[in-house]
Amino acid sequence: MVDDHRPSLAELRHTAAHVLAYAVQDLFPEAKPTIGPAIENGFYYDFDRAEPFTPDDLERLERRMGEIVAADYAMTGREVTRGDAIAEFAANPYKVEMAREIPEDQPITLYTIGKFTDLCRGGHAQSTGGIGAFKLTNVAGAYWRGDEHKPMLQRIYGTAWYDRSELEAYLARLEEARRRDHRKLGAELDLFSIEEQAGGGLVFWHPKGAIVRGIIENFIREGLRERGYQPVVTPHIAHERLYEISGHLDNFGENMFGPLEVEGQRFRLKPMNCPGHILIYKDRLRSYRDLPLRYSEFGTVYRFERSGVLHGLTRVRGFTQDDAHLFCMPDQLQHEFEQTLDEALRLMKAFDFVDFQYVLSTRAREDRGETDAVAEAAIRSALERSGLPFDVDEGGGAFYGPKLDINVRDAFGRPWQLGTVQVDFILPARFDLKYRAADGQDHQPVMIHRALAGSLERFFGILIEHYGGAFPAWLAPVQAVVTPISEHEMGYAREVVSRLEKAGFRAQLDESNEKLGYKIRHWKTQKVPYILVAGKREVEDGTVNVNQRGIEEKRTVSIDSFVEELGTVVEARR
Repeated sequence: MVDDHRPSLAELRHTAAHVLAYAVQDLFPEAKPTIGPAIENGFYYDFDRAEPFTPDDLERLERRMGEIVAADYAMTGREVTRGDAIAEFAANPYKVEMAREIPEDQPITLYTIGKFTDLCRGGHAQSTGGIGAFKLTNVAGAYWRGDEHKPMLQRIYGTAWYDRSELEAYLARLEEARRRDHRKLGAELDLFSIEEQAGGGLVFWHPKGAIVRGIIENFIREGLRERGYQPVVTPHIAHERLYEISGHLDNFGENMFGPLEVEGQRFRLKPMNCPGHILIYKDRLRSYRDLPLRYSEFGTVYRFERSGVLHGLTRVRGFTQDDAHLFCMPDQLQHEFEQTLDEALRLMKAFDFVDFQYVLSTRAREDRGETDAVAEAAIRSALERSGLPFDVDEGGGAFYGPKLDINVRDAFGRPWQLGTVQVDFILPARFDLKYRAADGQDHQPVMIHRALAGSLERFFGILIEHYGGAFPAWLAPVQAVVTPISEHEMGYAREVVSRLEKAGFRAQLDESNEKLGYKIRHWKTQKVPYILVAGKREVEDGTVNVNQRGIEEKRTVSIDSFVEELGTVVEARR
């Protein structure tokens, strides 16, 4: 029988946040509670406390929370006046600030469990006993109201579920996520590093990582060539006036590096590639016969991100976009957008992303112009013609136009925002772009911005976690390692490596003096797709013993057979 009063997971987790605050009040009465919402998969609560919470503190808090849950306190709410609320929390300036900011036309409610009362809008379980299973996971820093100029608080994260089995399954997923963490695997597999001596958020690509990056770039370039894009290269620095015209300085200035003073002029590191591509378009008179004109650039851009939000490859300060900009006539917009969407799907499927979410983001209501409806219609029509379901994010568009965001779920089921395609009537107008039409008059082109992988850094970080570092053979930095059993087979192993390299494969010779078992274990930890063992019999027969990643059974094949097999696998991008 279904319990009509069973709380939703959001209500259960919101209640768990209150229980956490109750426990903190009991054990650390000097800590001031601030806010504590439910979030995806859990909850958090921010506290102002001089001393940092330790792992031992979390254990104590969990035990106290368990007592509060077991007591099954009822969650009771009451509506109060603003004066009552301020008086209730007179010793807590954060709660007083929140109470003062509640609009006059909205009720002010207090909710109580046991001896703990909180300022809250509601949405809870009926009692603390509704929390089936919970776990505190970690502590992090967080600014009050997300403002770096305001006090730094301590945020305690937790998760809560209906029962113990759901909790354990979630914790197992968290552990797997830790094993897949691209920062951890990036170091273990020698793919990249963030060198603090150079500054946070700046990525150093090691040889193996650079190989994978090159393969990704080549795959994207292949699609660009097929669809008629012309490569361009633009400077990393430009006069500040360029970004005043584009609107980036007004809308994005706090995330730009600079200014740099050069001979009395102000320059900026570029945060976007589009102004540079616009200048190339504008360099000469364009005819309608030139359109659509498609420029592409693997352009490195720089954006100032606060140190507190930097995260491996997925949040950096310098990154390279697979950026492209199309200039077309209005009657070409629909076709060009559909072609771009097709290319985005090709990219995602090639890297084994199969669960997509499409989001049409419109411009904010106060920013909308008469061309936004045209742009939105083109995006909507392209999605509908492709039979793709999509969501609408009202007001989530770029400052120069609506956009389509392509979100994916990786092999672990986690969502990521990757590609974005934007329709822009604004920048062509700001830069007074023209083309001479068939009627002999000058008209304004439409611009499409597209970065399908987003940034190579973020895309690579996501791929590391998506594959757990075990890249498919076509993408792996080392496709096969040849391991001789002893020094007597070293010459033969060297010949096998040479044969593979001549066939165009990325092969490596293991010249170490370690025992065979150690060698195989080592290369398995390096997640190499194929480990080829060469012993006395293999030398005599002209074969190799194949240890294939993910397959327990070993097999012995001729070198030619293996070359043909690997070629088939790589060509199919399996």
